[in-house]
Amino acid sequence: MARRRLPLPSMGRRGMVPSRDLSQDGAIPMARPVRGSSLVDSGVYRGGERVASPPDLTATVAALREEPGRTAWMGLYRPAAQELTALADEFDLHELAVEDAVVAHQRPKLERYGKTLFVVLRAARYVDDAEEVEFGELHLFIGPDFVITVRHAESPDLSAVRRRLEADPELLARGTEAVLYAILDAVVDGYGPVLRGLGTDIDEIESQVFSGDPQVSRRIYELSQEVVDFQRAVTPLVSILAGLTAGFEKYGVDEELQRYLRDVADHVTVAAERIDGYRNQLRDILQVNAILVGQRQNEEIKAMTEASYAQGEEVKKISSWAAILFTPSLISGLYGMNFKYMPELDHPWGYPVALLLMLALSVGLFVAFRRRGWL
Repeated sequence: MARRRLPLPSMGRRGMVPSRDLSQDGAIPMARPVRGSSLVDSGVYRGGERVASPPDLTATVAALREEPGRTAWMGLYRPAAQELTALADEFDLHELAVEDAVVAHQRPKLERYGKTLFVVLRAARYVDDAEEVEFGELHLFIGPDFVITVRHAESPDLSAVRRRLEADPELLARGTEAVLYAILDAVVDGYGPVLRGLGTDIDEIESQVFSGDPQVSRRIYELSQEVVDFQRAVTPLVSILAGLTAGFEKYGVDEELQRYLRDVADHVTVAAERIDGYRNQLRDILQVNAILVGQRQNEEIKAMTEASYAQGEEVKKISSWAAILFTPSLISGLYGMNFKYMPELDHPWGYPVALLLMLALSVGLFVAFRRRGWL
């Protein structure tokens, strides 16, 4: 069954301070907290309709307690420990969950403390210019009549999620689980552009590998790290949604919401499988690149060896001719010394014998070098 798409309202809600930043689709302004407060937006709802927009947490709690059947959604951005501690006292939040929400840097997980769900999610956004993935951490406290969202990054844009949900009162009236579904749906939808961006990067890397780009090894390593980080954000969602599914009957989750959450679980499974495929693909690309680099190095070594062999052959020839020419020079130099008493100087056959000796030695060396292949 396809997921229910929430329509966008034409106007923003009270209590938010829009910034100049745009969301991923470039159309929805992101909400930021008022200076000096971590509260981004706070709304109290009844029957799926917003009945109050309190300016602070104290007023939100008071508006929630005015009459039964109301629910409150408080959106916080990097709150101080004191603010969360005050909410913990009011809504009986577990101290370990509060500590995790303040410190952040948690892995995605789902924990239940009594009637309160504590969920940690990691949103992802692909940055085209830098060709990298940015991650945002989100903490959710889901109770019977309240939702507390704690963001530690600009993404995901929960103000857009809130507007979409408020535009569908029928869905919002199904309870706080509807808010959880809408946020999960937005986070998982944000994984789509990341998967497409990573897939494009992998295609480009494959072309680089076979073109012999020397920088491709570094890019493969960096992209592999991003895929691993993305996998750490997505894969735990499979077990998180499985845990939610297992508690449908026990906690009486609306049947329509059950269908929506199962659909989100299907999309998460597909995303996890694609990420696993990307990781295997990058591992194979790295191996192919290592083989190609080894082949190129072998070719370079072969070329250098051939050049060295050719130089050696030339040196052999030069050395051989030098030895042949050196022998006559040695004999002629010996007899060219001006000593009065020297053997064979007065012998009538001294000169012919010297010439024959020079010729014989030169021919002998030539034949010897020729047989060795030096000439």
